[in-house]
Amino acid sequence: MAFELPSLNFAKSALADRGMSQETLELHHDKHHQAYVTALNGFVDKTTDLQGKSLEEIVSLSYANPDLAGVFNQAGQHWNHIHFWNALSPEGGRLPGKLETKLVEDFGSVDQFKEAFKTAAVGQFGSGWAWLIQKPDGRLSVSKTPNGVNPLATGEGTALLGLDVWEHSYYVDFRNRRPDYVANFLDKLANYEFAEANLA
Repeated sequence: MAFELPSLNFAKSALADRGMSQETLELHHDKHHQAYVTALNGFVDKTTDLQGKSLEEIVSLSYANPDLAGVFNQAGQHWNHIHFWNALSPEGGRLPGKLETKLVEDFGSVDQFKEAFKTAAVGQFGSGWAWLIQKPDGRLSVSKTPNGVNPLATGEGTALLGLDVWEHSYYVDFRNRRPDYVANFLDKLANYEFAEANLA
């Protein structure tokens, strides 16, 4: 079965007063994400070994495989964007108790977590992602990945919250001000309930 573009959990205008315009969502979701899905389906149609496999299986199988680099780029970005849409909320920025406790336990404070996340997101050179992850030992950590790479592929940990720092995700609203985009995400858009639900 062909992979499909998932619907958003909110209207495309729902984040406009929180720093992400309808134009950004229309371009990012309807154009960019759809292009990854279309390209991935094209690869799967032509590659017998990929047919019938889940998205997660394709991401893991194609990562660091030079023969499947094109497949990974599309599959990784499809997986990343599915996560990203769930990481956004019109009621974003509110920390539920269990996650807040865990952030304080592992980072020292919520502010220290946010600083670590901002450093990763702003410091990712070129295109990529910033992640709040839960490592295999249960501790929370922040990481960054280039291009379409993600914690599922690297095995670094479980993705709790991911932020797209490709320019198409913020240029309409923030131009070249990536630090402002990251801060706005953490304070106004981040779906921390989704992050808490991903905790082991």
